[in-house]
Amino acid sequence: METIFIKSLGGTGTVTGSKHLLKTTELTILVDCGLFQGIKSLREQNWESLNIPIAEIDLVILTHAHLDHCGYLPLLLKNGFKGRIYMTEPTAELTKLILLDSAKLQEEDAKKANQHHYTKHHPAKPLYTQDDTERAFEHFYIVKENTDIKLSDHIQCQFKPCGHILGACSVAITCFDKTTVFSGDIGRNRSEILPIHDFFTEADSLVMESTYGDRLHDNTDLYDSLQHWINLMVKNHGNIIIPSFAVGRAQELIYMLFLKFLLNRSCWYMANHVHWKHCV
Repeated sequence: METIFIKSLGGTGTVTGSKHLLKTTELTILVDCGLFQGIKSLREQNWESLNIPIAEIDLVILTHAHLDHCGYLPLLLKNGFKGRIYMTEPTAELTKLILLDSAKLQEEDAKKANQHHYTKHHPAKPLYTQDDTERAFEHFYIVKENTDIKLSDHIQCQFKPCGHILGACSVAITCFDKTTVFSGDIGRNRSEILPIHDFFTEADSLVMESTYGDRLHDNTDLYDSLQHWINLMVKNHGNIIIPSFAVGRAQELIYMLFLKFLLNRSCWYMANHVHWKHCV
């Protein structure tokens, strides 16, 4: 019997830095390659070695484009990775935008740290640059959903949409007739702008995202809830501030507002009284 070894290098003990290593006799696969985000002790882990021989990783599979799943890719290339990075086409387009933005912010932060001398590093350097990021794009390999993709003689994978954001998928990797499913980040059952979930129904092993695993979402209609609070704001002549993740959540909110309110003449007022704050 062939041995299949799985090790999490991130995304455990915290919700960021997702990296799961699947090692077999034929291939070594990294599922997701994210940055650690949040408090300083987490961010500092991005500068630490992964404690694995990166040059031995044969390929990367990317479930979706959020920075905590894709943000480490330029570093992986800088440190010796030479293989393909498998992802859906929407994920590829979003990942390019997110990585370029990440690199730009890191370059700006390093420049400010050097100008104002608030770093112990002389000089301060970014994790990676925009040039590093563009080199990573050369390794992107686009795949189709619901299609068997042969990775080696005895290993194949398949992507299925799981909501969350555009292009996001769960991935099943079958190695020597044993299937491991990596859920990726799972979205709500209802979305007006994303395809319907198409979950895997069988697996020998499951590596599952469980950020909200200890609670159940209620059955409140999001449109009705948003309408209630905005109408209450209008009635009280107030303003409404909507914090929103820039990729995925903001687009759905904009669509909901347009569909439910901006097309409704009775709510014209809110068009000038909703303020957006995007959170990366």
